[in-house]
Amino acid sequence: MTFFIQFSIVAATFFFMEFMAWSMHKYVMHGLGWYFHRDHHQHKPGYFEKNDVFFLIFAIPSWLFIMTGMMGGNDWRVWVGLGIALYGLAYFLVHDVFIHQRLPWFRRTDNLYFRAIRKAHKVHHKHLGKEEGECFGMLLVPVKYFKEAMRSR
Repeated sequence: MTFFIQFSIVAATFFFMEFMAWSMHKYVMHGLGWYFHRDHHQHKPGYFEKNDVFFLIFAIPSWLFIMTGMMGGNDWRVWVGLGIALYGLAYFLVHDVFIHQRLPWFRRTDNLYFRAIRKAHKVHHKHLGKEEGECFGMLLVPVKYFKEAMRSR
């Protein structure tokens, strides 16, 4: 398998994960999984949240793809697993570190894209219940939040 094909599989998987994360957030976290996700919207004291269990939902398939792909001679599953893992890393850095500032990194950025992400996520969190949510994605931000971010400069 050529580097181009490997890279393409990783990139396609990474971007597909945005759709998966959006769907999981809207239909699982704000549905049957609300028991675990509630404390993310109705924050209680402490560093960890029940919501952190969703990390496993994405980490386990990534690990399984990588492991079974390596057992099969570094086939396509390795690259799918890597795409899922890279999305997980991006999610952690953008959502947990940048937006919710669970670690003291990236606090002073003035990047338009990151300001738009933060605005969209703030709108998502204005709803404390599981109904009437909006902006369930992470990396793809509706244009209106870019416009708001530009106006607030």
